[in-house]
Amino acid sequence: MTARRRYWLMKSEPDAFSIDDLERVGTEPWNGVRNYQARNFMRDGMQVGDGVLFYHSNTDVPGIVGTATVASKAYPDETQFNPKSDYFDPKSTREEPRWFLVDVAFDRKLKRTISLDEIKQHAGKLGEDFALIRKGNRLSVFPVQAAQWKYLLSLE
Repeated sequence: MTARRRYWLMKSEPDAFSIDDLERVGTEPWNGVRNYQARNFMRDGMQVGDGVLFYHSNTDVPGIVGTATVASKAYPDETQFNPKSDYFDPKSTREEPRWFLVDVAFDRKLKRTISLDEIKQHAGKLGEDFALIRKGNRLSVFPVQAAQWKYLLSLE
C-alpha cells in the first residue's frame, strides 16, 4: 500500500533562492529552516513525491509562482554544522542534529503569480485553517490540503 500524496507550501525569498533558480538547478536541498514546527513538517511529514507550492515571500508581489516535488526523505541540514554558515547551530551535533531538510525538485513555473492579495480574496473557499492567510502565521513550510492545492492552482 502506498502513502497518500500530501501537499505543502514552501516560502523562499526570491533574491536568496527563486523559482528560476530551482528551474536552473533542477533539485535543491531546502536548507536553512530554523523553526521547529517547519522542521517537523519536513522531518516527520514530507514524503518523496509530495507536491509543493513554491511561494515567493518578502518581495513586491508575494505569491505562489510554481510547483515542485519533494525529492528526498528528510536528512540533517549540513549548514547547522558549519561555523561559517548563517545557519550554524552550536548546540547541534552530528550525533544529535537539530535541523533537517528535504530536497525539492522543480516541476513548473505558473503562467502567472497567484498573489497573496488574490489568495486572501479566496479565504472563504480555502478555509480558516489555511495557514498562509491566518493572522500571526510566519511559517516558511506548512501543509496544504488536497482541495486547497487544487483550488489554488485553478486560479492560475
